[in-house]
Amino acid sequence: MKHIKMTLRGYLVTGILIWLPIAITLWVLNLIIGTLDQTINLLPRSWRPESLFGFDIPGLGVVLAFAVLVGTGFMAANVLGQRLLDLWQLILTRTPVVSTIYNSVKQVSDTLLSDSGQAFRKALLVRFPHQGAWTVAFQTGAPSGQLKEELGEEDHVSVYVPTTPNPTSGYFIIVPKSETRELDMSVDEALKYVISMGVVAPPAPAAARSQQSDERN
Repeated sequence: MKHIKMTLRGYLVTGILIWLPIAITLWVLNLIIGTLDQTINLLPRSWRPESLFGFDIPGLGVVLAFAVLVGTGFMAANVLGQRLLDLWQLILTRTPVVSTIYNSVKQVSDTLLSDSGQAFRKALLVRFPHQGAWTVAFQTGAPSGQLKEELGEEDHVSVYVPTTPNPTSGYFIIVPKSETRELDMSVDEALKYVISMGVVAPPAPAAARSQQSDERN
């Protein structure tokens, strides 16, 4: 009887491990598509699918959002579009309250998406939340200006410490560079390790794999 229970439990756990990632992936996709579909509301009512065809077309908002993004990028690539974009940004940056929100979001997005930026380019080991513990973090840059002066001559790095299993929230800390250890893994591998709470371990570095292979031979 115990063997049957253990077998059934094993089947149940296996089934959960197979279906849980699929279910979460579908849920996230449905959330994204449902949110983007709201862009249809930007169209005049007479242009919406329910008015033209008498029924909604799921996913049409995604196509519209994609077209708007591509069209905006294309427009910004020419001289006239750049001038209009500069005028629009000037209006936003001169508007009280709006300017504070817009400038903050723009600075973060430019840092994260810029090809020349260093945000989330390195996975590190840092001591957190106390000196006796280590956790995976991501380097977001280095302190400058007054922060650098206050911290002294020793090099420091700015890092983001994600929470588990939701890495979209976390802590921003500044630590001495000498107290960090750079990991030989990609940001994606480090994120998987954090999200899985350490269950999905990243592969060994190439040098370690080569040494293990030599030892076997």
